[in-house]
Amino acid sequence: MAVQHYILDFKLTAAADGRFILKELLPIFQGREMTETIHDLADHGFLATYTDKHGSVASLRIHPHGLVTLDFQSCGENDCEQIALDHLLDKVEGKMKDLFKDCIERIKRLPAILRGGTIDRYWPTADHRLVEYDIDEVVYSVDSPYQNIKILHSMQFGNILILNGDVNLAESDLPYTQAIMGSGKEDYTGKEVLILGGGDGGILYELVQLKPKMVTMVEIDQMVIDGCQKHMRKTCGDVLDNLKGDCYQILVEDCVPLLKRYAEEGRTFDYVINDLTAVPISTSPEEDSTWDFLRLILDLSMKVLKPAGKYFTQGNCVNLTEALALYEEQLGRLYCPVDFSKEIVCVPSYMELWVFYTVWKK
Repeated sequence: MAVQHYILDFKLTAAADGRFILKELLPIFQGREMTETIHDLADHGFLATYTDKHGSVASLRIHPHGLVTLDFQSCGENDCEQIALDHLLDKVEGKMKDLFKDCIERIKRLPAILRGGTIDRYWPTADHRLVEYDIDEVVYSVDSPYQNIKILHSMQFGNILILNGDVNLAESDLPYTQAIMGSGKEDYTGKEVLILGGGDGGILYELVQLKPKMVTMVEIDQMVIDGCQKHMRKTCGDVLDNLKGDCYQILVEDCVPLLKRYAEEGRTFDYVINDLTAVPISTSPEEDSTWDFLRLILDLSMKVLKPAGKYFTQGNCVNLTEALALYEEQLGRLYCPVDFSKEIVCVPSYMELWVFYTVWKK
């Protein structure tokens, strides 16, 4: 059973008289047959909890500096219960307005957060802000040998591919694919292209329409390909139906040994598109392995890139300035000197601005 969590905050312009507020609001909770328990926190104000026989719990926190917060959790998901709770919150809000009139600086009432629901609708942005998606169906959910794979349906964005809890790509996210291909500024006609990752098929689908000589896509996870082939066809079209086409091949394997082999053989490409992972969001110890992997891919990609070739990749959220600066530092430490440019693009399902990089040899 899921829990509906309601939040109502009041920011007062002056110190709050906790006992007065508790006395005035008590009849509202008693009207719902809730039992009150008060905790006097001395210099830190008051905490009052209210419970009823249906398992609903409310906590009213009164801070002495003027912040009053109400959290209400209910196990009832039916329309009547939600109407009743909205009515209770209306009463609390109305009473606080009557009590403090012009002394309320701000009232903030948030839509209910559904906790423990059958469908998870909440995902953090890269810079740790909470976003609620309009998810109404779990389309695909499986654990591969490499990662947890989900495809969820959003009423706005279509089907969304989520890997290990990170939003990767939605059917609405053509701007992502266009940006990581150079935003329409490149001529792929007759060119050889290497895609690292890209299991959703979006990059491959857009590329094959541009008459390249050959596109090689290297994706380690067959189960990502299988899920997207069936459930992300607005993104991948029919290119994932077969591992080989007239101008492309899909290799289901680890790209690192393949890149090393290509480098040893002297094989080169006009374009390398890295769609493996975003720039790590920090330099904490648990991120070290990701930074090491990123540097390895950069060096190997430069080794298989033609002298006049270009390397495209995503960065991360535009707000992560420190992480992006660290990535740009890595570009100055490769085995060969490179230059780069970057572009900021709004990716619809990310609900944040995203940075993309173009890298080339000097």
